Formats: sequence, structure tokens, C-alpha cells
Amino acid sequence: MKYNVHNIEGNIVKKNETYTVIDNTDLDGLVLSKTILHPMKATTGHSHAGQEEVYTFTYGKGMMEVGDRQYFVQTGDIVLIPDGAFHRVSNISELEDLTFVCVFDGKRNH
Repeated sequence: MKYNVHNIEGNIVKKNETYTVIDNTDLDGLVLSKTILHPMKATTGHSHAGQEEVYTFTYGKGMMEVGDRQYFVQTGDIVLIPDGAFHRVSNISELEDLTFVCVFDGKRNH
């Protein structure tokens, strides 16, 4: 299977004024998820034991909190999230969406 970061083909699992989340569950052990975070919005932030994640930012600029660290993120950046670490993404643009693709092991538990 081959996908493009702008079209991962999957099911919309969340859609509201904050973001749209699309999950591709074609693999048995990993989920490929795309989030479109709207201007001046932020994810609620969460952590989950037993699950690592990799975020790849594909469009826009924002801030990402992982544990007690803050990172400025933009197109092309990759952030690794260790097992159980709290994480939250904020879009700092007033005009453009912030888009990122996430890969995580197991099934969605957040």
C-alpha cells in the first residue's frame, strides 16, 4: 500500500470546529492518522500508557508540548512521543490549518 501525506485514505473519526481526524487502519498493528487542526485551535492533550507515537508535520506552523518540553513545529518536522508522555498540539496561525500525520501502535484509545 502506498499513500500520500495529503490523502491517507481512511475513515473520519472526529470532525468538529477544532479539527478533522482521519484514521487508516489497513495494518494490523499500526494506525496511520491525519489531523487537520484549524487556525488558533489546540488538541485537548492527553497521554496513554503502552503506546508510542510519531508525529510528522505536513503543513503549517504550531507548537507541540511533549511532557515538560515545548517545540515549535512546522512543515517537515517529526516529533517522537514516548510511551505515556502527555502531548498536545496548538495551531498558532490565524489563517491556515496545521496538518500532521501520526503513526501509533495498536488501536485508537484517545
